[in-house]
Amino acid sequence: MSRTRSVTSSVLGVDRRTVLAATAAVSVSAGVGYALRPTDSEAAPAAQVPAARPEPAAAGPRASAAPAAAPLAPFTKGTTLAAVAAPRPGSGYRRLGSQPGWGRVVRGDLAAPKSGRAGRRTTLAAFVQLTDLHLIDSQHPMRLEYLRAASEISWRPHEALTVQGAVSLVERVNALRAAPVTGAPLDFVVTTGDNTDNNARTELDWYLTVMSGGRITPNSGDPRHYEGVQNSGVPLYWQPGSASRDAYKQRGFPRLDGFLAAAIREVRSPGLTLPWYSTVGNHDAMPLGCYAHGDSWLAEYAVGGRKLMELTPAEAVRLQRSISQDRDPRGTVLRDLLKSTARAQRAVTPDERRAPYTPAEHVRAHLDPAYRGAGPVGHGYTRANLEAGTQYYSFPIAENVLGISLDTTDPGGHYNGSIGTAQLKWLDATLRAHRDQYAVVFSHHTSESMSNTRPDPAHPGERRHEGAELVALLGRHRNVVAWVNGHIHRNDITPHQGSAGSFWEVSTASHVEFPQLARVVELVDNKDGTLSVHTTLIESAAPHRTDFDDLSQTGLASLYRELSANARSDGARLSGEARDRNTELLLKRR
Repeated sequence: MSRTRSVTSSVLGVDRRTVLAATAAVSVSAGVGYALRPTDSEAAPAAQVPAARPEPAAAGPRASAAPAAAPLAPFTKGTTLAAVAAPRPGSGYRRLGSQPGWGRVVRGDLAAPKSGRAGRRTTLAAFVQLTDLHLIDSQHPMRLEYLRAASEISWRPHEALTVQGAVSLVERVNALRAAPVTGAPLDFVVTTGDNTDNNARTELDWYLTVMSGGRITPNSGDPRHYEGVQNSGVPLYWQPGSASRDAYKQRGFPRLDGFLAAAIREVRSPGLTLPWYSTVGNHDAMPLGCYAHGDSWLAEYAVGGRKLMELTPAEAVRLQRSISQDRDPRGTVLRDLLKSTARAQRAVTPDERRAPYTPAEHVRAHLDPAYRGAGPVGHGYTRANLEAGTQYYSFPIAENVLGISLDTTDPGGHYNGSIGTAQLKWLDATLRAHRDQYAVVFSHHTSESMSNTRPDPAHPGERRHEGAELVALLGRHRNVVAWVNGHIHRNDITPHQGSAGSFWEVSTASHVEFPQLARVVELVDNKDGTLSVHTTLIESAAPHRTDFDDLSQTGLASLYRELSANARSDGARLSGEARDRNTELLLKRR
């Protein structure tokens, strides 16, 4: 099903006047945020793919809750139950190998497990969650790589390989034979935001093509050569094709001739063979994930021919603090910095495809038939979203299970989130209307990271609501069983006991940070007065071990994982505790 996609299509095409006009408009559902670091919530101090299933006419729910087929389950192959990538012992740059998988932890925080439930259970739904893919146009002029002068986790040495890594994750999902615990068919895939990194049209095209299938050239600017920090000669960054002793080679990073040329070669994605749904994150909604749309100068800079690649540590700290402490929601500090450093900036090839996209264009791109893939049309978004200027919706997961995708991004600026009164009322009404169905809620932000209540410029009189209010609302509905999200780039599972019911908040780590995980979620009825939510983490299909001489698409996907394992010293923390990884989460049946 390969096809060549061009970002100059009717949906993602752009000219200079369109860029400047679009950035002045702010939609009701626009969001904000910023990957200042791998984890937005951190304050700044300093294979073979199986044949595709027939494309469905629509992503309909499972016909009925069928008992799990005992001979088929459990399916551990390809999951972290079987094996996990891990750095080998040593210091400096560490090569990757395999370690035994993580076991499953049964959590009875909200209901006690009863014996014999495995033989009684029936499957209600099974799906895969992807989150924080951060497809990165690593040569984009607006990227803030120079904040690496303030903190080592402000730039990643593997950023040029996000497309290859994401395609390998798609290959893994396609290769899963069934849900790991029950052996039930997988119903769909959902992304929970930050699918792109810098609200750039290049990145949006790459993300939609990765998911729907086709050919991608992960390059912008000069079509023949890489033009970014990794061949700049600046020792702050890993210079893979140079013999220079940059900061990373001093830590043991290799010299890899041909790496950058390979990184911008055409990549082919098989596309997901399951229906997939999309949820918006702050990086999808706003430039750099934290700046409100509206500054025409920054929009012009994004498509222009100059790029800042180096700052002093003091300058980097000042800019980093202005972002992390929420002092600059409209990008004024950044704009002034870029203007004042014009002489220090380097020439790059201008590219109109790097323009920011508005929330309406985000929805319209999902509706483009060229990106339909395995369906459904719009991947959750509909024409009604376009007409209303929203990015939230509900959809049928199975016969007795409803999915609800929220927009928790804050259009007023900053990377943390909130929710407007209109959406909160819609959510309450939707849960009431479907009180006889179980509900799984999806969002980008977690309850703890919904702390930004700056007014929406398009609706200045509308109140914004924090995470605690959303937790309270969900707890008033007995049919809510899980809230699945991302944003914090860390595995974390939290029980919530509400006034009427209880539910689990399942936060999953990013696929741009090691250990680069996604999650399979299975909802089952134990036929004993309890439900179980099983969570199983998966890695991409790329081999754990990599060969520096292998710069094929698969080899680069393996290298993507190994480089990420060496990018920061606290990567193991992002995998969470055992109770946040492979689990069985018990609930009382409503």
